[in-house]
Amino acid sequence: MNERRDFLKASLLLAAGVAAGSASKAIAAASPFPPGIIYTADAPGQWEAKVGSHAPVVARQKNTITVTTKHPMSEVHFIVRHTLVAEDGTVIGAMTFTPDDKEAVSTYELPAGAGSKVYATSFCNLHDFWLTEFAL
Repeated sequence: MNERRDFLKASLLLAAGVAAGSASKAIAAASPFPPGIIYTADAPGQWEAKVGSHAPVVARQKNTITVTTKHPMSEVHFIVRHTLVAEDGTVIGAMTFTPDDKEAVSTYELPAGAGSKVYATSFCNLHDFWLTEFAL
């Protein structure tokens, strides 16, 4: 279990670092991420039909960020985890879900100096690791 956590942490840091280096939406559309590892709404790879139910949706109300993945939660198919990462790669927070959770929604308080954008991730047990960039 620790090896899986270490892999997910390393993947998240890689994703945040690569995403932080993106200069524009045009670059994001070409996807700076290795294909088959990290999926976005702009670069869904093999999961193009899954964007609406797998790409995390980010909403901000003052200093509170809410991450929602509009995905059904069942014993065989569910969202495993959300993570919110600051522009500099600092993990703001994370929440792990189980099939018993009714929905994949998590809320985080933005720390001072979080930067001008955050990265929200959503990990599905069947359809991989998804990332959404959100400007603050």
